[in-house]
Amino acid sequence: MRIGLYPGTFDPITLGHIDIIRRSATLVDRLVIGVAINRDKGPLFTLEERVEMIEMEIARLQQETGVEIVVHPFENLLINCAHDVGAQMIVRGLRAVADFEYEFQMVGMNRALDSSVETVFLMAEAKHQAIASKLVKEIARLDGDVTKFVTPTVKERLRAKLDK
Repeated sequence: MRIGLYPGTFDPITLGHIDIIRRSATLVDRLVIGVAINRDKGPLFTLEERVEMIEMEIARLQQETGVEIVVHPFENLLINCAHDVGAQMIVRGLRAVADFEYEFQMVGMNRALDSSVETVFLMAEAKHQAIASKLVKEIARLDGDVTKFVTPTVKERLRAKLDK
């Protein structure tokens, strides 16, 4: 069974993330969405809220693709998370050259830790290349319209979180 791991903080999950999930599901038999517990980033949403939003969004994708897609929170090294879920492949989305430079370093370190786990890069669709969770949160904080960047459900969750 081919198991892929798509890691990130998903704070919040965007249409860009959903596109990468949909496309990576065609490459594997089982896709694990690794939700990073990264306290240094100071996420807007709690881990539980991020997991819940992802599970809501992937329910439809599972039906569309027929691939098992599960959510797995993690706080350890990415390569250890890959071992924990039995992944042979780490999936990463790329938007721009800046993403590549960072990811290139990460691949080198992960390969040094375990060369049996491959990293596969998927280029973001052109319409999603500008989307970053950090920017989506900033737009929402300043009462901008995030409709083009997140699903209606995530938009509602953002609004409710920021209106507190």
